[in-house]
Order: sequence, then C-alpha cells, then structure tokens
Amino acid sequence: MRARSRWTESLQSDSQAEPARIASSGGALESEEGRSFLQGRLATFARTGFAISGAFFFSNRLIHALAPSVTPGSRAALQTGQIFHLAATVALLAMWLAACGRPLPASVLRVVDSAGSVVVGWLFALQIPFTPVAYRPEAVFLLALIVLLLYRSAMIPSRVPRTAWIGSLSVAPVPALTYWIYARSSGTAAAWLYTYYALLWCAAAVLVATVTSRVIYGLQQTVRAARRLGQYTLVEKIGEGGMGTVYRACHALLRRPTAIKLLPPERAGEMNLKRFEREVQMTALLTSPHTVAVYDFGRTPDGVFYYAMEYLDGIDLETLGTVEGPLPPGRVVHILRQVCAALHEAHTIGLIHRDVKPANIILGERGGTSDFAKVVDFGLVKDVLGNRSLTLTAENAVAGTPHYMAPEVIRGGADVGASSDIYALGATAYFLLTGKPPFEGSPMDVFAHHLRTAPDSPSKRLGRPVPAQLEAAVLEALEKDPARRPVSVREFAERLAACDVEPWTEADASDWWRERGAQLRRTGAIHTPDRCTLDVDLLARE
Repeated sequence: MRARSRWTESLQSDSQAEPARIASSGGALESEEGRSFLQGRLATFARTGFAISGAFFFSNRLIHALAPSVTPGSRAALQTGQIFHLAATVALLAMWLAACGRPLPASVLRVVDSAGSVVVGWLFALQIPFTPVAYRPEAVFLLALIVLLLYRSAMIPSRVPRTAWIGSLSVAPVPALTYWIYARSSGTAAAWLYTYYALLWCAAAVLVATVTSRVIYGLQQTVRAARRLGQYTLVEKIGEGGMGTVYRACHALLRRPTAIKLLPPERAGEMNLKRFEREVQMTALLTSPHTVAVYDFGRTPDGVFYYAMEYLDGIDLETLGTVEGPLPPGRVVHILRQVCAALHEAHTIGLIHRDVKPANIILGERGGTSDFAKVVDFGLVKDVLGNRSLTLTAENAVAGTPHYMAPEVIRGGADVGASSDIYALGATAYFLLTGKPPFEGSPMDVFAHHLRTAPDSPSKRLGRPVPAQLEAAVLEALEKDPARRPVSVREFAERLAACDVEPWTEADASDWWRERGAQLRRTGAIHTPDRCTLDVDLLARE
C-alpha cells in the first residue's frame, strides 16, 4: 500500500497537537497565534531553566557547606561564584514571570529571549574564576551552557542567524576566562591549550544549537506549508463531526477568515464521499442569509476532499444556553424566526436538515445587525422530492442528535420530512427557554421519552410563567404525531410572530453584544477570527 503523503500525515498528526503557529522570529510571527506560541514556549523554557538552576544552586550550597576538604579561601571563592549562580536563577525567574503574564508584543518577547539567554549565559560563565582549577571549571560551566543553548534551540522558535548570534554571545566569555584562570595557575602554555579546547567546545555548542534550531524551524515551516490547501492556509482545528473535521483557515489573497471542512482519508469510503459531496452541493443551493455560505469545493492531489465556507464569528446556541441559562422569551422568538427562514428555504427545495439543534445554530453580529442567526451543518440533509439516489443515510439508521430527534427519526421510518425539523426546532426552543432539553438521561432513555413521554411545560420546568402563546407553540411543535405539529416551518414562524412577548429589539441585542458579548469573548466562548496575514507562496501557486 502506498504510504500516505507528507501533507496528509502532517495534517492528521497536527490535528490533535498544537497548530503549526509559525515558528519564525519575524513576518508571520506578528500574527496573534505566532505571538502567543512564542510567548508560551518562552515561558516553558524559562520555567524549566529556573527549576534546574535552582535545584543545582541549593544542592551546591549543601555540598560545599558539608565538604570538609574545602579550604576557607576556596570556600569563600565558591560562595562568591554562587552569587552569580543565584543571579542566573533569578534572571530565569524574571524571564518566566515576564512570559507567563499578560500578552506581550512579539518584539518584546524577542528582546526577553535574546537578552535573557545572553545574560544567563554570562552569569554562568562568570563563575569560572571563582571555582578551583582542580574542578576543571571551564568544562563544568561549558556543560551547563551547552544544555542551555540546546534546550533553547529546541523550545523557542528562532531563525538560524538569530540562534547563531545568541549562542555566540552566550559563550563568548568562556575562552577568555579559561585562559585567565589557567595562566595564573599553570602557565601560559597550559592556558593556551585549555583555551583552545574551550574554544572548540564553544564552537561545537553554537554549531549544534544552530543546526538543531534549523531542523526544528524547518519542520515547523514544512508543517505550516503542509497546512496550505490551495488558496487556503489551515490555522487551527475548531470542530469535528460525523462528516469531517473543520479548521479555521485564511484565504491567501482575500485575507478572509474561512472555515474548511475536510473529509479525512480514513472516512473516504465511496458512501462517505458521496455524502460529503452532496452536503456541499445541497448547502450551496441555499441562499438564505441565515444559512452558512459555501465558497469553494475540491480535493487535494492526495484525495482529501474539502469545502470552504464562511467562518462565523459568534457563539452557538448550546454554548449560549449553557453560559447564560434560560433566555428571555422575546429573544427566543427573535432567534427562532431567523432559523425558520433558513429552514423554510431548504424545505421549499425539498431538503430536510435532520440535525437541527442548538449547537448547529450560530449567533453573531453580521452586517451591523446583532443577534444574527446562521444555520450550519447540513451533513445529514435529505432530499424528499424524489431523488432517492441522493438519500444516502440508510432508512433504518438513526441519524441526528438524541436530545433533539423526532420520534419518526428514531423509528427510522420513511416519513421523515419537514415536520421532523419542526420537532427538532421545538426542542431547541425548549432548551433556549429553560436551559435544558425536553428530556435528559442516557441516549436510550432519551429515545424512549421522545417516543412515549409528553414533555413538561416550559413553565413547569422553569418554575416561573412563560408566555402562554409561546409555550403552546413550542409544545405543539413537540407533538409525537407529525400531523399534529405545525404544517410547515413558515406556519411555526407565524405562530412565533403572533406570541405576546416583550420584543427583543435591535437596541437590546446591541447592548447584550457590547457588554455581555465582550465578556464572553474574553473567556473564549465567542470566537473572533484573527486578522489573516498575507501569506502567498508564489512558487507553489505557479
């Protein structure tokens, strides 16, 4: 069997690990992700260095305090040298505190990295004159510096020239100090010999650190290039579902945040390919502003299918209900009417979503309008206008999410239609009003309740009154018998519009997004696309 391509292997291995967040000291590092990655790596480097240096400092103090063979003069010199060791430990602590605090600009992080590394290197080297020659101090502290330089080159993203000059400056005092201590104790000839070997080891340390940095930087750049998909560069994994993995991406020329959905190779059987392609085609037919827009579709030379759609800056209703609890009835009506508009268009051309749920409805700010709802993920869509070749979910298969699944969907019958989406929308409305789905428990318990149990009224579940007309509309949508539900999603929308609820105005929505929305952005509950940097590989495109 042909081995998987480098593109596929890099993409799959990286999907569970940190994204390839740009490992350079300039250019794309100025992006928020590159800056954040550098700051995290710098903090880890300094924290580990502080722990190791501190452990050596205290162990050395203990050993020298207990060693009977150390003369008083040597003990005093060693204690003076320990001051430099302590200073190096404090410098590493300062680097750690600087990097683990508030976000710092990339330029500041580079100064902390270079200045901190060089200062720590010099402080270790300055212990050489205060260590007895019998201990071979140049070898001892060269070993410490080699460990420092190699660990830095492995941890901190850095270009080769930068690694080379930081390493050279860090070890620069070692040859001079080596000559000085041996000239005093052993004569000029011996001093030159020891200095020669110290110089060789310094050069070797800088060379190995530079090569290590080049290899790691090159691998990171390779992963970054591997994450380029045609005109799109994959940035980070943002979700995964039954029909593929979703990445946030950036278009090379338009600098437009985009969501890319990929069908991984292990799922690329004939049936899955047809379903994935059909998902794209069906979603592309929909033009409602409340349906996610599809931009592009294709496959890589390695056979990975993908499609590009608009990246939605906002919060899904499941997360919103979890963090906010029950929503005001007026806001629930405002949101559901927009979802009804999206589903009405789909139903009109014979498409049933079949996975309507809070997680598949994104709320955000679009075109100056707050609380703008978008319906996503038509992966389980079904054509009910007679094109049976496109109905790729088996009739006896259960497709959807248990908490929002209509009874006829659970039974797997042939009567799945627009009414099934209405039931799921009623269950979504119940969740928004109460903060809980109509039924809870294990999947089998939930299935049984959907088939046989009438849900408690939202008022009873909530413990306080819900507008009667709204409650009646929601419970009617949750009828077990499809014939007793609203005839169409448009009729359900009309029922919602007629409810006597306090209106949720544009001013209310704007206030919420300005105040509460800003708080949720800081916690990460609301996603905001980073500004895309212009990153075009003209040679690859040619």
